[in-house]
Amino acid sequence: MSDSPFSFTREALQAFAAQTLDLALAAGATAAESEISEGSGLSVSVRHGAVETIEHNRDKGIGVTVYLGQKRGHASTSDFSPDALARSVDKALSIARYTSEDDCAGLAEADLLARLVPDLDLYLPWAVDVARATILARECEAAALRADARIKNSEGASLSTQCSQFIYANTLGFSGGYPSTRQSLSCAVIAEENGAMQRDYWYTTARAAEDLDTPESVGRRAGERTVRRLNARKLATRQCPVLFEAPVATGLIANFVAAISGGHLYRKSSFLLDSLGQQVFPSFFQMIENPFLPRGLASAPFDSEGVATQEREVVSDGVIQGYFLGSYSARKLGLKTTGNAGGNHNLLVPATGEDLAGLLRKMGRGLVVTELLGQGLNLVTGDYSRGAAGFWVENGEVVYPVEEITIAGNLRDMLGGIVAIGTDVETRGSRRVGSILIDNMTVAGE
Repeated sequence: MSDSPFSFTREALQAFAAQTLDLALAAGATAAESEISEGSGLSVSVRHGAVETIEHNRDKGIGVTVYLGQKRGHASTSDFSPDALARSVDKALSIARYTSEDDCAGLAEADLLARLVPDLDLYLPWAVDVARATILARECEAAALRADARIKNSEGASLSTQCSQFIYANTLGFSGGYPSTRQSLSCAVIAEENGAMQRDYWYTTARAAEDLDTPESVGRRAGERTVRRLNARKLATRQCPVLFEAPVATGLIANFVAAISGGHLYRKSSFLLDSLGQQVFPSFFQMIENPFLPRGLASAPFDSEGVATQEREVVSDGVIQGYFLGSYSARKLGLKTTGNAGGNHNLLVPATGEDLAGLLRKMGRGLVVTELLGQGLNLVTGDYSRGAAGFWVENGEVVYPVEEITIAGNLRDMLGGIVAIGTDVETRGSRRVGSILIDNMTVAGE
C-alpha cells in the first residue's frame, strides 16, 4: 500500500462496513445501512508566480443508518475503532427510538440493487508532486497575464488532485464501492481600462490528468474572457431573445432537474407537479441520462442506496418521461425509484446543429448571458429573476459587453421557448449541454 493514496484497502473498508451492520443487528435494529469512505489530495495555488497555499488533505468517515421497523436514526464518526463504531450504532438507535414512524422509510427494494458493477474508468490517479503542481499553476497564470496588456492583476491559479474511495453496504446483503479521482486547474485575473476593472476566470476538470486542457489554454481563455468584459454598458429595459452561454445553460438544466426531483414533488413545492407525460420542452428537445460514460464526472453503476443505475430517456420529443427519485421520495409518490438517490447522473442534451456563431446569427438581436448572480428562482411558481452580465448582439454579431442587468421570466415559458441548442457542449459537470437560445425574456436595466 506504500504507493496508494489510501490508508485502507477496499477489503478493509468492506470489513468495517460489515462490522457496523453486525453491531446494528445485534443491538436490535431490524435493518441497517452503512457508507464508509476515505479520500486524499493535494491543492497548490500561486499568485503572481509565488506560491500562496499548499494543502494536503486526508479524511475518512463512516455513517450508519438504522431502522427500528419504520423508525430511522443516523449517526457518523471519523474514528474506525471498534468502540467508536459501537457508540455510533448506539447513537443511531437512540435517535430512531425517539423518531416517529414513517411508512416510507426503509432500505431500497432488494430486487433493485445492483448485481453487476462495471468498471467505468473513474480511478486515474495523478502522481503530481508540489513542485510539478507549482510549475503547472505558474504556467497557467502566466498565460493569462500575457493574454492582453490590459490585464493588470491576478487572483491566482490553482491545481488540485483528489482521490477517494467508498463502500456502501446494507443488511439486504449488498456491499459495493469503488475508487475515483478528480483533477482540476483554474485561473482568475483582473483587467483594467479607463479606470474600470473586470474579473473573469476559466477552469478545466476531469477524472484523468491527460483529459485536462493545457495550462496555456486555460490561462489564455481566462485572460480573454476577462478582457472582453471591459467597457461594459447598461441596457434599457426591454423584451428580447436571450442566449445562455453553455457554462450557464447547465444551470437551466439544473433548475429543471430540481423541479422534477422527488423532494420537491412529494412536498408539492414544484411548478412541474404531475408533469410526467407532459410536453414541457419543444418537440426537438431530448434529454438522456447515461450513468455509464467512461470517465464521466457523474458516472456511477449504482446510486447512494445501492440501486442499479440505468440509461434512460428523461425527456423525449419535449415530453417528460421520468422523474429523479430515490426510494423514499418514490414511495411518497407511489412510484418506483429511478436510481437517483444522491442526484442525477450524466445528463446529455443533444444539439440542434448550430455552433455559437450560428446561434448568434439565429438570434439576430438580443442578449448573450455569460454570468448569473443570485438565486432568483421560485420553484413553486417557476418565476425566474437573476442578475446577469453578458453581451449585446446586433445582426448576429456581438457589439458590446453589458452589466448590471436582470433577466426575468417564468421557467415553464423559458423551457417551452427554447429555440436552439448549440454544439459548444459544456462537459465539466453532470449536465452536458451547449448554449441555449430562448425566444423571449424580460431584460431589466435602466
